[in-house]
This record gives sequence, structure tokens and C-alpha cells, in this order.
Amino acid sequence: MMNILIIGLGSIAKKHIVALRSLNRDFKIYALRSGIAGEDLEGVTSVYNLNDLIASVDFAIISNPTNLHAQYVRDLSEWGIPLFIEKPPLANLREGEELNKKIAGSEVMTYVACNLRFHPCIEFLNRFVLENPDKRINEVNVYCGSYLPDWRPGQNYKRIYSANPEMGGGVHLDLFHEFDYIHWIFGKPFSVCCIKTSKSSLNIKSFDYANYVLDYNQFTISLILNYFRRDSKRSIEILFENETWSIDLLKNSIVSSTGEMVYNRDNDFVIGDTYKAQMEYFINCLVNNQKPMNSFAESLETLKTCLSDE
Repeated sequence: MMNILIIGLGSIAKKHIVALRSLNRDFKIYALRSGIAGEDLEGVTSVYNLNDLIASVDFAIISNPTNLHAQYVRDLSEWGIPLFIEKPPLANLREGEELNKKIAGSEVMTYVACNLRFHPCIEFLNRFVLENPDKRINEVNVYCGSYLPDWRPGQNYKRIYSANPEMGGGVHLDLFHEFDYIHWIFGKPFSVCCIKTSKSSLNIKSFDYANYVLDYNQFTISLILNYFRRDSKRSIEILFENETWSIDLLKNSIVSSTGEMVYNRDNDFVIGDTYKAQMEYFINCLVNNQKPMNSFAESLETLKTCLSDE
């Protein structure tokens, strides 16, 4: 039996709970609540004081608004509790190094949850680039755009954390996945420049558009993110010396400009599978005492690219 503590019980926490329940393991799930007015979730025990539970927690999932991550990363790492931290790790860089040193000192296991690392196209690309270091890349274009009001039907999109910078919102932080898989596949850029604006008809306070140029030794990556595209698109374009690959992360396919289907995942794959694979990966690391990829320290370096202008 594993005891799991969840900080924050919003939409992303519920995805992690679904992932946990899909695994062939025995869990007891607790949720730290700020008050008794919070909605209960079947099979999840509400707790109101960490001290009542802390000694028996096997790991914690930090899935509250991004601006509150630092507090719980600090508190729980002091107790030596392994941390599964929803991306991005923090809303800003101010406390990053201090928390990194605290985690290193406590030797607590950390993993920052970027489930697109378990997307079959991203896994394929990571292996391909790693195994083919001599295949020349000249340019990479990454794009992710979707319509924020569709993200949480029935809720006023202007009130959710995504639309409010004081809660850690903004398209660059929400779509941190793109920064993460860029770092994972291509490494860290040596320079970054960006433009972030909020000029669309969404009329929100946080940035709804971001355009980054990431410079590498032999190529440049262009990254565009937005909250206002009605016809969702999530894609990568890689210009090799003799061909171009078009990667569609929504259709789970990679097609070459020569017409070749480089990779195509059968229709049985859904994005929810990445949450299950990610949770299974983390728990296996925990059980086998293996250091997981994408630790807090690693993700902090990715956050520095994301917040390079701050």
C-alpha cells in the first residue's frame, strides 16, 4: 500500500488520479485542502493539516497553481518526501537556486511532470536525434496554438490561473511542454530572444502569445505559442539537409517531404496514455530507487530558457 498526498485538486490533479487508478497497484490517496468548502472527490481522503499525515507519505504530487509550487517544494523536501511536481516547476526564477540547493541537500527524489516526453512521436524523435548525431539539422520550427476558452468548459476562462499572471499563468508557462521536449531532444540553446504579448481578443492579463528564437551551434529553433487559435495545432518541423520532417503531435505522425511516412502511431493512442506511462515511470523509479529523468534541477534549466527575459 502506498500513501500519496496531492497538493491541489484541480483538473490536472484529477488526470494524475486517473493515471494512478489505471495502474495495478494499491494506493491510498490524500488531498491537502485549504478549507472544508472544497469539493470532495470519491476515493480521495481530505486532510487539512500536513502534520497529521506527513510521516506516512510515500510521495507527493504538487499540482496546485504554479505560483504556489515553491512553498510546497520547500516544505515537503524538508521532510524528505519524494516529489512529483506538475510542470512548470516554478512561476519565476527568484527562488529557484535556493530550492535547488535545499533539494540537493536533502537528496529527495524529484520529477517534474512533462507528460509529452511519453508521446510516441517525441520519444521517436529523441531516440532518432540521439542515435544519428551526424544527420545535419538546419532549422527547427515548433508551434502550439489552441483556444483557451475551450480548455475548461463551463468555467470562465478569465478566472482560471492560465489567464492570470499573479497565479503563474501565461501561455509560455502553460505550454512549458514545448520548452521541455526541445531541451530533451536538442539540448539547451546558447542564446534566447523572445517577444511575449497579450493583444488578442481574449482580453486577458497574462501573455496569450509568445515567439522565441533559440540559437544553437548549427541551427536555430523558432517557437510560437498562443492561446487564441480556434483550430488547434501542435507541430514540429525539422529541416534536415536533404529533406523536411513534419511532425503532427495531434495526429501522432511524422511525414517526410519525400512523401515517406517516417512514423505513424496506430489510432489506439490517446493523450491520456502519456499520463499513465509517466506515472508508472515515476513509481518504478521510486520503488527501484532510481533517479528519474527531468529532476527539479534539470527542469529549472529549462525554466531559465522559458523565462530568459526576466
